[in-house]
Amino acid sequence: MAFLADQLKRIKPSATIAVTDQARALKAAGRNVIGLGAGEPDFDTPDNIKQAAIEAIKSGRASKYTNVDGMAELKAAIARKFKRENGLDYKSSQITVGTGGKQVLYNAFMATLNPGDEVIIPAPYWVSYPDMVLLAGGDPVPVVCRMEDGFKMSAAALARAITPKTKWLLLNSPSNPTGAAYTRAEIKALTDVLVKHPHVWVMTDDMYEHLVYDDFKFFTPAQVEPLLYERTLTINGCSKAYCMTGWRIGYGGGPEHLIKAMAMIQSQSTSNPAAASQWAAVEALDGPQDFIAKHNKIFKERRDLCVSMLNQAKGLKCPKPEGAFYVYPSCAGTIGKTASTGKKLASDEDFVTELLEAESVAVVQGTAFGLGPAFRISYATRTEDLEEACRRIQKFCGDLR
Repeated sequence: MAFLADQLKRIKPSATIAVTDQARALKAAGRNVIGLGAGEPDFDTPDNIKQAAIEAIKSGRASKYTNVDGMAELKAAIARKFKRENGLDYKSSQITVGTGGKQVLYNAFMATLNPGDEVIIPAPYWVSYPDMVLLAGGDPVPVVCRMEDGFKMSAAALARAITPKTKWLLLNSPSNPTGAAYTRAEIKALTDVLVKHPHVWVMTDDMYEHLVYDDFKFFTPAQVEPLLYERTLTINGCSKAYCMTGWRIGYGGGPEHLIKAMAMIQSQSTSNPAAASQWAAVEALDGPQDFIAKHNKIFKERRDLCVSMLNQAKGLKCPKPEGAFYVYPSCAGTIGKTASTGKKLASDEDFVTELLEAESVAVVQGTAFGLGPAFRISYATRTEDLEEACRRIQKFCGDLR
């Protein structure tokens, strides 16, 4: 349609949302579908967080606009979090709050990218990263990180990817979709490269910071290399660890001039996040944190269940991730085989399509994340459903000829 903007031709719909919507539609039609596409905890938001929102509503504190990029009380709580957990000092004027981490990322790209500017993105990547860069007029530069390298970018690969046009490195650890997480030493190797290239800024997506297992210790780049503090935007949010995906609160800390520019973008798009959600986020960050460890124990058990069962499926190979709530098995061993539906599998997209058709399990193809043939499973779902889904995947792979 000539009426629509040309820039829409540069992007595609979110594959994860598409799979989730498809699973919902099939369920509504009566199919016993197990959806493993959505990246959100199956746990409910803790009661103390919900109560904080209820009290804000009852008292009238949630009835009015707040500051465009977050109210003072929430910015203060975020500053305390950054100091307490990451050793980072941010003033209120260095903090922004958006409707989810996604808006913070988008605002940053819109505020900084000019045509031809490049953003280095390790692949596999979250499906929205390249499209947000494209919408903002920039050029995503994927750097493929193989399974045998732990799905992590090396310092040498980063150095090769940097050009005079590079504006940002976008680093997501622990990663969606692979669950791979960078150790302090691995981050230090990357920051050593970045120190040599002062025109390159660092954007971190730390949304899964608290979802790490097996005594893994989380670090973020500005914490590891203070020389990068003035050109790092450290992004986080309440969605995953606090089971608040529907509340839509993300935040970031960075240089004041960048935060001010991002606030201008937000002022002309959404304005402030919902006030009730902001009051809930204050309680999330300042309140009890003990439930996170309890949830992580269950997530770790689910991770181990998935890794074990998927590695028993013919043609699949599933590494054990350090964090988040995803596994990213390779299905290379199934390509070229024929499903019970009669379809020959030529790609991971064929794999996930036929898996849904034959066994009613919804997963997301790896090519949507920039590296296939593979698929992503979110194990943030009921353990019983997860076990049944893995059994169905084993059956599907076993039936391939």
